[in-house]
Amino acid sequence: MSYFLGVDIGTSGTKTLLIDPTGKILAEATETYPLSHPRPMWSEQNPEHWWKATVKTIKSVVKKARVQPADVKGIGLSGQMHGSVFLDKNDQVIRPALLWNDQRTSAECGEIEKLAGGRAKLIKMVANPAMTGFTAPKILWLRNNEPKNFANTAKVLLPKDYVRLRLTGDYATDVSDASGTLLLNVTKRDWSKPLLKKLDLDPSLFPNCYESEDVTGTLTSAVAKQLGLTSECVVVGGAGDCAANGIGTGVVKKGILSTSMGTSGVMFVHSDEVQFDPAGRLHTFCHAVRDRWHMMGVTLTAGGALSWFVDTLCQELEKSSKGKVYEVLNREAAAVPPGCEGLIFLPYMAGERTPHADPDARGCFFGLTLKHTRGHMARAIMEGVTFAMRDSLEIIQDLNVPVRQVRVSGGGSKSDLWRQIQADVFGKPAVTINAEQGPAFGVALLAAVGSGEYKNVTQACTATIREVSKTPVIAKNRKRYDAIFPVFQQLYRSLAKDFKTISNLV
Repeated sequence: MSYFLGVDIGTSGTKTLLIDPTGKILAEATETYPLSHPRPMWSEQNPEHWWKATVKTIKSVVKKARVQPADVKGIGLSGQMHGSVFLDKNDQVIRPALLWNDQRTSAECGEIEKLAGGRAKLIKMVANPAMTGFTAPKILWLRNNEPKNFANTAKVLLPKDYVRLRLTGDYATDVSDASGTLLLNVTKRDWSKPLLKKLDLDPSLFPNCYESEDVTGTLTSAVAKQLGLTSECVVVGGAGDCAANGIGTGVVKKGILSTSMGTSGVMFVHSDEVQFDPAGRLHTFCHAVRDRWHMMGVTLTAGGALSWFVDTLCQELEKSSKGKVYEVLNREAAAVPPGCEGLIFLPYMAGERTPHADPDARGCFFGLTLKHTRGHMARAIMEGVTFAMRDSLEIIQDLNVPVRQVRVSGGGSKSDLWRQIQADVFGKPAVTINAEQGPAFGVALLAAVGSGEYKNVTQACTATIREVSKTPVIAKNRKRYDAIFPVFQQLYRSLAKDFKTISNLV
């Protein structure tokens, strides 16, 4: 029997699962770790935490499943995108990694566009504009602000690719994750030598690019022994978490769109051809499907906003509910009518990416009155996040990208209420599938393809993924949200200058 591991190195923790060829999950494990915010809007993490979590969860899963080491044929890696791991010539981490939600690089984004010859020329080269979350601005920030660290940097790796290095000893990345560096020629699916030259970045800083199901190496003998596996176990290219979630939810053909409500929120749609948003509001990246692409909109704070609300304002409730705080909040929010009786939440607590590309944007509740309760605020957060994701859906539809079905996933979509809100705000039924583990499941399928279990990714998804439920649109709710959505959009426009002013005062 053959088995396949999927490892997702996320922002708050690493999740690992083991599947058989039918896609049945035999065991799974999660290990959490801290996130550091040394200054407002900065976000860093220690890569050693990722490695320790990977080792612990793989060992746990293999033990739980009681499989023979030789039967674990392949490992797929997924991870938070855009993060920058700076390594010296001895592969030692130079400083904490700068993460996807770090907003310190506004000046470097302007520098990149200037060196590229302008925003339009940059988009032609790498399909996307410069954004603070991307990897390239982080590298320039290091060069501008920590020159000694930059001088000692021999390699720059993405989070999952640092874990790959520890597993196999190989420098490698995949085209989907590399798309988020702002340094990849997305059309040709390789590093953009012209842009690297304009930015004066040595190509040797970056690993080789592979397709997501390609084998990039095997476990070293020492690591295989540490994990309880064999050195014959292959490690495939894997994918950035968004593309991995696309595989894990079966978004591998035209007309299917997925929404993921994790720490961030993602609108992800498959494309058979390279399609660009001339305004640069949506990302165009390589898909984890060979010779295919995807378009993606991102709101930086989705489930993270509700987590903030719980951690900051619901501590007593968390104690009294004996760990069931989210269940209580869902009940209270469900008792509140759609629209929260005039309360609107802007979820820009870490700045915003799509469609505003504004690192200075801030979160806020608008319209608070003495009538509003904790339940109103919880529901307003759910609605505000979903409105922010509808911004992406509107752009996708404006570009005539077909959307026949919306598949929902992520922690937020486990809530019946939040699924209903998505259906009503998007105006399309919210479909769930049998695979709820998203990125980890997706890269386990990539490992199965790379190990020869399936001919290609599409075949793997067809064999293992099926629809489970469909939450229909409630017409009166949709009408209500259609009336509120323009107000939500106008609030950002009204407050944009004030957000900038507040940011400058910090």
